[in-house]
Amino acid sequence: MIRYTLAASCIALALAANANATPVDEELEALKARIEQLESQQQKESEPLVVEEKKKDNAVKFGGAVRVNYSYEDFDDDNADRGGDFDFDVFRIDVSGSYEDLSYSAQYRWFEYMNVIQHAWIGYNFTEQQQGKVGVTQVPFGILTYASNSYFFSSNFYLGLEDDYDMGLNYTYTGDKNRLDLAFYKNDEQGGLDGYVSDRTDRYAYDVVGIRLAGEDAYAAPTDGYEAAELNTFNARYAHNFAFNDVAVELGASVQAGQLEIANGTDGDNVAAAIHGVVNYDRWNVKLQMTDYKYDVDGMDVERIVVAAYHFYDSIPAEATTYIANVAYSLPVDIGPISNLTFYNDYSVVTDKSADLDDTFMNVTGMAITAGGLYTYVDFVVGKNQPFIGGTMVGDGDTNKRFNINFGYYF
Repeated sequence: MIRYTLAASCIALALAANANATPVDEELEALKARIEQLESQQQKESEPLVVEEKKKDNAVKFGGAVRVNYSYEDFDDDNADRGGDFDFDVFRIDVSGSYEDLSYSAQYRWFEYMNVIQHAWIGYNFTEQQQGKVGVTQVPFGILTYASNSYFFSSNFYLGLEDDYDMGLNYTYTGDKNRLDLAFYKNDEQGGLDGYVSDRTDRYAYDVVGIRLAGEDAYAAPTDGYEAAELNTFNARYAHNFAFNDVAVELGASVQAGQLEIANGTDGDNVAAAIHGVVNYDRWNVKLQMTDYKYDVDGMDVERIVVAAYHFYDSIPAEATTYIANVAYSLPVDIGPISNLTFYNDYSVVTDKSADLDDTFMNVTGMAITAGGLYTYVDFVVGKNQPFIGGTMVGDGDTNKRFNINFGYYF
């Protein structure tokens, strides 16, 4: 339409120019340029409107690891006769990401004997200092992330008091010098007593699965009617950081209280508390923690509790006090692909057990080797009444030894 209107104007102008005998070459050239300008404008107006948007943070990260393990165990005659065993340990996949103030993270692990979720949660950042999470999250208790340096954790791990994961809600406030964690866990990561799982022993972290009756073997499944699960557990943890010249110190306290759901309808409960300290000086790191816990069941004098993880049942004392004392030294090196060596000694003891059960101790002297994505633990373990070192927390066994090398490639 614009073209026809302007063309008619040009014709009229030309006729008028002829009639008046006036030169109009400049006017015609100007009108031609105007036609081209209007056509270009009309074409742009007919194109879809493009609005520049601010790029949103929507990062997704994938990772994982594969680990293999060599062990020589003096408490296993067959293993010792073979000169130790070299086995596949675990393959895992990690996924994490964020979108604006939302974040998420999950990890799934495949072992030779089980497949498990280690964690899986969705989080929301209320502010730069405050975050909430829902899902299978790490229980905020004691030294985080680990109260240990070695592949074997501390004895607290086998009591369900280190690197434990359950299903619930978390709130974390992180300040410049302090951190507060509050959490509520409805049940364990398998959905509690009536969770839809095929095997209650297939889990990454130790949880209560029953009440151990008098005379039962430490590794037996719980008796019918005495299956149990953790329920409605509250956690609170506070840590404060201090700086003294070149020394950094974290001091903290944790409390945990919850119920036990027992298949026969009996009520139970549990409580645990811990104080801890972490000291960093130059390349040195020291971890100290004292923990006390107790399980009660109405109408029963309970001495042992059934726990489960890693495809088997085990037993722990119904109450005990634990102590952890670890020291580590990190040494940067340049040895081929090796960039760092961390030397450590982890010591833990479980004492003051119910029914005067014998103490548990475990000492791990080791070295962690960092070489790119390859991370290797070399551990020499001495333990008594310690799971995975030929014993159980409720046993009366010998002092055993284990030499272990765990190779892991992380990608």
